[in-house]
Amino acid sequence: MKTVKSTFSLSFFLKRNAQKANGNMPVIARITINGAVAQFSTKLEIAPNLWNVKMGKVTGRSNEAVQINNILDGIRAKIQSHYHSLLAGGRGVTAEILKNSFLGIDDSYETVLTIFDKHNADLKKLVGVDKSDSTYKKYLLARQRVAEFIRYRYKMTDMQLRNMDLMFVKDYEVFLKTECRLSHNVAAKMIQYLKKMVTFAHNTGIIQHHPFTGYVISVKKVDKGYLSEQELKTIIGKQFDCLRLEHIKDIFLFACYTGLSYIDIANLQKSNICQSFDGKMWLIGKRGKTGISYNVPLFNIPLMIIEKYKGKLSDGKVLPVISNQKLNSYLKEIADLCGIATNLTFHLARHRKSFNYVYFNTLQS
Repeated sequence: MKTVKSTFSLSFFLKRNAQKANGNMPVIARITINGAVAQFSTKLEIAPNLWNVKMGKVTGRSNEAVQINNILDGIRAKIQSHYHSLLAGGRGVTAEILKNSFLGIDDSYETVLTIFDKHNADLKKLVGVDKSDSTYKKYLLARQRVAEFIRYRYKMTDMQLRNMDLMFVKDYEVFLKTECRLSHNVAAKMIQYLKKMVTFAHNTGIIQHHPFTGYVISVKKVDKGYLSEQELKTIIGKQFDCLRLEHIKDIFLFACYTGLSYIDIANLQKSNICQSFDGKMWLIGKRGKTGISYNVPLFNIPLMIIEKYKGKLSDGKVLPVISNQKLNSYLKEIADLCGIATNLTFHLARHRKSFNYVYFNTLQS
């Protein structure tokens, strides 16, 4: 078998956008392995007119030039030694690993993002089994937010879990609310995802302390609104010339009368419609997000909606469900045409603060 060699190089350059008051510029080391780059400061500085860009060293034979070039040669020799040692140990060597090895950062410890990656890789395998794709995507976003914070706050691509502390968590909350402009509750959800990773690391002995000790994740109660009885009657009685809006109206009303979420309605199949011992029709299935079973009685209006699309859809689908984003967009159009001021969203169908199934039966009689 042919061995594939990694491409390794080391160079030095001046950080020209960080010129100091004395005119000097910092000397930066750049490690490149297979196209991936990791950089760090050498803690050296030099006047830009004395720097040889092509050679990556100081020109001249002054004491300063000789001293700095000797230090750079020493850095090069040590990094090359670390590189060959890592290869000899049978490890896969990346630019980041080599940099950490040279700087004395022990990468044998678990990092924040690697624990996220392991969790998300396992979660991906469960999508379609007992986890939804939307849940998987939320954890991917949570991982992205943490990575952005580490780069913003610590100027690093990752950090060890053992270095996380309470200040990290508090600073992360501020970052989410200010830099990411997230609402309080959305920020709290992002922090909950991170806490889950940290709790797993703590419970399995990866870290001995829990950075969230003393931190309370609070969620503010939000009035998400609800449809009044009159608004619901208005939607039911409204006839649309546009077939697209008529479809959206049917799907929305179906959600109002069943309490099912968007994903559960989108996944509805003919096999979910069952007749009970008393001859009445029910929807029976498992929720797409949690896997918990549901049993929902079918009243007149949802039964009429099911009958309306019977035999007209492919793949055993019950309703002509489109994407959630488009559905919510068309619901706003329906609200305008019905003269409804309430911010009409699909999720609002599940908020039945002012009416219940008894009212549904009365409305349908």
